[in-house]
Amino acid sequence: MVPAMPSQPRPEPTSRLTDFGFQNVPEDEKVSLVRAVFDSVAPKYDLMNDLMSLGIHRLWKAALIDRLNPRPGMRLLDVGGGTGDIAMSFLSRGGGHAVVCDINREMVAVGRDRAIDRGRLADIAWTCGDAEALPLADASVDAYTTAFCIRNVTRAEAALAEARRVLKPGGQFLCLEFSHVTGPFLDRIYDAYSFRVLPALGQVVAGDRESYRYLAESIRRFPNQDDFAAMIADAGLGQVRWRDLSGGIAAIHSAWRL
Repeated sequence: MVPAMPSQPRPEPTSRLTDFGFQNVPEDEKVSLVRAVFDSVAPKYDLMNDLMSLGIHRLWKAALIDRLNPRPGMRLLDVGGGTGDIAMSFLSRGGGHAVVCDINREMVAVGRDRAIDRGRLADIAWTCGDAEALPLADASVDAYTTAFCIRNVTRAEAALAEARRVLKPGGQFLCLEFSHVTGPFLDRIYDAYSFRVLPALGQVVAGDRESYRYLAESIRRFPNQDDFAAMIADAGLGQVRWRDLSGGIAAIHSAWRL
C-alpha cells in the first residue's frame, strides 16, 4: 500500500479572486463551485467525453499511458481521476498499484463501482482528497498522473508543489490537459464547437448546459503550453517537456522529480 498521512493543511481562506470559467470568484468559493459541476456531470461524465471528443480522449489517455510505461511494482497516484480509467489502464498495462485521489465523492463512487464490476478489488485505493493538500506521505509514489483536472483546481501552483512532494526522487510527473490549439483555422472551428455545440450536447445528454459551458470556458483560461511548462519547472520538477495532441487541443506535459 502507498503510505498515507493526514491531508496537508489547505491554505487559509482569502478574499483573493480566481477564475471560474470566465467569471472571477473568491478563491475560497471555487472548490465548492467546481464540486457542484462534477456532482452534476458524474453519472454521464464518460459518455459525454466520448460524445464531445468523438472518442479521441481515449487515444489521448492511451498516449499518456504509453509515455508512463507502467512496470511491475510501480506505484501510481492519479489525481482527479475519479472515474478510474487512467488507473485501470495503468494496471492492465502491467503497473503495480494505483491510488485514485479525487475531491469529488460522486466521481469516486462512479469509478469504484466500475472497478468492482471489472474485478479490480485489491490493486486500486480510492480516496477523496484535495490536489492542493494530498493525503499521502512525502516521496511515496513512483508516478503522478492527472488528466483534465488541474485546470479546475484553485491554485495550480500548489497542486504542482504537492505533486513534487509525493513523488520519489526519480519519479515521473505526467499531465494530460486541454491546451491551446495551433493554427488560426483550427482555432476558429474549435471555438465554435466549444461554445455552441458542447453546451447544447450537455443539455441534451446530461441535462446540464451550464456545467459544460464552464468546462469550455475553463479550457480557455488555462495557460498555454509554454506557460504551463514554466509553472511545472517553478514547482521544482525537472526535464519538463510537452507533446501536443490533435493540433494542441490537448497536450501531455511530462517532468521528473530529480
